[in-house]
Amino acid sequence: MTHPLDYLPSAQEVGTYDGPTLSGNFSDLHPPLTQRQAIIESQRCLYCFDAPCVEACPSDIDVPSFIRQINEGNINGAATTILEANILGGSCARVCPTEILCEQSCVRNHDAECQPVLIGLLQRHATDHMQFDGHPFKRAASTGRHIAVVGAGPAGLSCAHRLALLGHRVTIFEAEQKAGGLNEYGIARYKMTDDFARREVEFLLEVGGIDIEYGQRLGENVTLDALNQRFDSVFLGLGLGASRALMLSDEDATGSLAAVDYIKLLRQTNDLGQLPVARRCIVIGAGNTAIDMATQMARLGATEVTLVYRRGVEAMSATHHEQEIAKANGVRMLTWAQPDQVLLDDQGRVSGMRFARTRAEEGGLALTGEHVDIPADAIFKAIGQGLESQSLADATASELARDGERIRIDDHFQTSMAGVYAGGDCVVPGQDLTVQAVQHGKLAAHAIHQALIARQEAA
Repeated sequence: MTHPLDYLPSAQEVGTYDGPTLSGNFSDLHPPLTQRQAIIESQRCLYCFDAPCVEACPSDIDVPSFIRQINEGNINGAATTILEANILGGSCARVCPTEILCEQSCVRNHDAECQPVLIGLLQRHATDHMQFDGHPFKRAASTGRHIAVVGAGPAGLSCAHRLALLGHRVTIFEAEQKAGGLNEYGIARYKMTDDFARREVEFLLEVGGIDIEYGQRLGENVTLDALNQRFDSVFLGLGLGASRALMLSDEDATGSLAAVDYIKLLRQTNDLGQLPVARRCIVIGAGNTAIDMATQMARLGATEVTLVYRRGVEAMSATHHEQEIAKANGVRMLTWAQPDQVLLDDQGRVSGMRFARTRAEEGGLALTGEHVDIPADAIFKAIGQGLESQSLADATASELARDGERIRIDDHFQTSMAGVYAGGDCVVPGQDLTVQAVQHGKLAAHAIHQALIARQEAA
């Protein structure tokens, strides 16, 4: 199978890195704590009452409790505390922006140490070293109810697991050939190593009562109408799979690609040295996907990586921590520059991009009249994602109330259609955080359960 960038040299051919170095560039971004380090770090926690770190955690993990359990040597207890609140606590420990959530709220930030407790690494320590004889949670007695979950990403998996615990049978319909969603296909390779996403899914499924049907894409070979008739309830954990376009002519020329498509390729390859690499590349965007794309291209051996954003650094959605990762890898950041024209060579391939310089004006953006050309062998677009157009194209799905591209839900995660719930990135309150998607799935499962019980009692 050919790839749109196959005309580019491979990482091995670029020659900037040899094999071992290339592999090392995609090892753990933050190495795990040793047992001694974890004990010492856990002793720094003050075990606050009404701890602000708990308030800051989107999935309501009892942070002081699991850290105390680590300090007492009770790793299984710590892991159970984490997983009771967040069944994907292992992956969230790796990808959650703890620096702006629990760790930013840590009271240690306000004392002379000026260093928060490393909550994320402690959470990873607990979930990495747990050793259970079987799954730590047991299912309730069967309710006889069967629920459909669309999407095996963090929201769908979390919802399915909680529904299974409550005694329901669950079938997940997944468009791809692997479960995990963003964790499997969209996270920077150095953030989720050693096939962890797959292993976490296998652990989650050990609870029982959950089946996954792969290659089932809503709007293509699965319809909401059919699911609604066949199942007692439906949860939509669709995520946002469609990359937004720049709306420029020639933006689909050879050498121009959505960043998520390249990251997916990178995540799934067994041989990093064979990946196509642009020696000079441009990444357009300001979020974590843009940062992940730029950083990974630099680590693959690109000599010039330029991340371009139409506003200033302070407006970037990527955290300061993520921005520093990119800079440490030699990524150049050009701000106040808006894509204006894709530049092509005589073979119709990308040769660079022309940007119009911008400035802030009355709360919006204005063009300065100046332009800058940046030569490049490839352009990667990371300007956001939306729902895939066909997902809600059937007659029933098209009736779902939406705000823009996202599905509108009430306080109980129910959509405008009775019996159909949604959560994660595809819904209006979504913030594109894995940990929030997990929380949505968990809370939606409880809402579904309560609605089914109420329906049964009323019958």
